Amino acid sequence: MKIRTLLLVACVLFVGLTSVTTAGMNRQRRAGAGLAAVQPTDTEVINLLYMAQEEKLARDVYLTLYEKWDAVIFANISESEQRHMDAIKRLINLYNLEDPVEGKDIGEFTDQEFANLYNELTNTGSESITEAFGVGVTIEELDIADLTEKLEQTTTRNVKRVFENLLAGSENHLAAFQHNIENYVPESQQTCVNGGIQRQARNGQGGKGQGGYGHGRNRQGGNGQRSNCDGTCINSGTCINQ
Repeated sequence: MKIRTLLLVACVLFVGLTSVTTAGMNRQRRAGAGLAAVQPTDTEVINLLYMAQEEKLARDVYLTLYEKWDAVIFANISESEQRHMDAIKRLINLYNLEDPVEGKDIGEFTDQEFANLYNELTNTGSESITEAFGVGVTIEELDIADLTEKLEQTTTRNVKRVFENLLAGSENHLAAFQHNIENYVPESQQTCVNGGIQRQARNGQGGKGQGGYGHGRNRQGGNGQRSNCDGTCINSGTCINQ
């Protein structure tokens, strides 16, 4: 009798646990199905794949200019652009789309328009550090214009949220590049004060803040640059008094 009772209790517990587990799995399936149920429109798909390439363009140009000028703003903002690409990639995977930047090296694009832009922008940015900052402004203004236009065509919540985040990031990047242009002092314009070293505005500042955007660390154009009395500079950054 005791054995039967124990077996009965064990069966009841097993059935109860199975029901709880099954219910939990069903809830997870419904949640996942609900997330993917709202499919993007054809226009949203086109815009999503386009922005995947545009964010790659920004990242690739900044990585190339960082190699050229060693200005940390390009390193910082290229990291942010990689996060932008990752956010778009998650949507591409969610909606089972073909990623146009998958397996592409720096400067390689599915759309030849972006390949041409990459070559044009990196050539311009290689002329001088101020031209490089100007290229950053050009890219971010392009991103802002395109994202603003595409947000007006977007109703799917997931896509809209990602585009809004990318727009906020681009606005902060733009401010960082504009700040550098306004505060940059060419080495040739530095002069000695009282036989010492002139204090100079910071060059190459920022590019990384809250959420990976905005102003932050700096190396080229950061604190630590010193100028000789002949007007030449050692390293890059802010001139200090000896």
